[in-house]
Amino acid sequence: MKVIPLQSPEKQSSSPLRPTTIRWRIMVMVAVVNMLPSLGKISLSVTAKGIQDEFQISTATLGWILSAFPVGYALFQVPGGWAADRYGPRKVLTLAMLWYSLFLAVMAVMPQLPSRWVGLAWSFATIRFLVGAGEAFTLPNSAKVVGSWMSTGKLGLGISFTTFGIGAGGALTAIFIAWTMHHWGWRTSFWLCGVIGTLVALGWGLCVTNRPEEHPSVNAAELALLRPRVEVAYWRPTRNLGTGRPPWRNIFSSGSVWCLLLSYGCRAYTMWFFDTWFFIYLVRERGLTIVRGGLWTATPYLAILLLSPLGGVVSDLAVSKFGRRRGRQSAVWLGMACSATLLWTGCHTTNNTIAILLVAGAAGFNMFAAVNWWATCIDLTPNFSGSLSALMNMCGALLGWVAPVLTAYIATSLGWVRALDLVAALSVTSGLLWFFVNADARLEGEPV
Repeated sequence: MKVIPLQSPEKQSSSPLRPTTIRWRIMVMVAVVNMLPSLGKISLSVTAKGIQDEFQISTATLGWILSAFPVGYALFQVPGGWAADRYGPRKVLTLAMLWYSLFLAVMAVMPQLPSRWVGLAWSFATIRFLVGAGEAFTLPNSAKVVGSWMSTGKLGLGISFTTFGIGAGGALTAIFIAWTMHHWGWRTSFWLCGVIGTLVALGWGLCVTNRPEEHPSVNAAELALLRPRVEVAYWRPTRNLGTGRPPWRNIFSSGSVWCLLLSYGCRAYTMWFFDTWFFIYLVRERGLTIVRGGLWTATPYLAILLLSPLGGVVSDLAVSKFGRRRGRQSAVWLGMACSATLLWTGCHTTNNTIAILLVAGAAGFNMFAAVNWWATCIDLTPNFSGSLSALMNMCGALLGWVAPVLTAYIATSLGWVRALDLVAALSVTSGLLWFFVNADARLEGEPV
């Protein structure tokens, strides 16, 4: 293994190195990778009307098909987080992206494949399950990368690159899928999704390393910014492994963790509405055309694009001023209060333009707050952030399994306004549970 010599302290003081900026390039890659899951989450909701019309699939059946994605997403969260901690996110996430890109492409040919044993609806649901299983690896592995590549004082900002990617991916995916479906049909949309995912996977595998110590372009000054407590004359690349097993006993015995998990599930329910039913809500309830609906479906993700980086900055500033516990809490309370207020007001507004903008703003403030959940996973378990964040995201995915079905039931029985009222109520509940979350209650030792 090649050993990279660093300058001695005396030489560094006389001719200080300018820190390289590789960490920011890695964060850009994290944002790009987190754009991809929107292809799996949103593609079917935007193409759903065309598929429904072609194959006479009922709204209730479509709800079950949509819910297959979060089942796979939930079941493979913990394996994805464990793999990140054990093998490192570069290799694991590359394979995961190739996996779900393959099955996105398979969606285009699914109606032509033999399905006499399970039926077309179950075939669609199975592929959705497999896409969700692959995309489950994205966020836990991204959290692992942020924990390794960002200093502790900038974890909120680092995590905001993931939410920025989610917003950018959602905004572009909705427009991209609607446009391609309008011109070439829904099958072409899925083919292109598979190609895009494969290209990004190859780029990630070639350009990213698990830790700064492994990257040949990181110099001593940048490493000192990221590892301020490490003073060595030589360093060598290390594997991105936590020592031993995740501290599951401490995790499951912590009341703070249980409230973190439950609050994240309530928060995630809101975003699953945008990922699955928002386009259909605009077309069926608000009367928009497919093209206009595709354009307006992008607005929640544009709001995320704008507000999630701000949420990361606010979180870090609040932590520096009030400490980890009160800082993370105050940022969550601000974001979720704004989200619930805008959502409730928007769904009760009759003017389409104002209503959609208000509801879109609710999504933006939801992700403004979301960075704090992921940053807190790193705060609590710095060596095993992949495992804890995967457990947390599994809870969000379980609510995501419920969300499409329950939303369809309430919208059909009581109307779309009542369905969105429930989403707003869960947003409030999510914020209130943070009274019992303590980001200072570290469950294991310092980062390795």
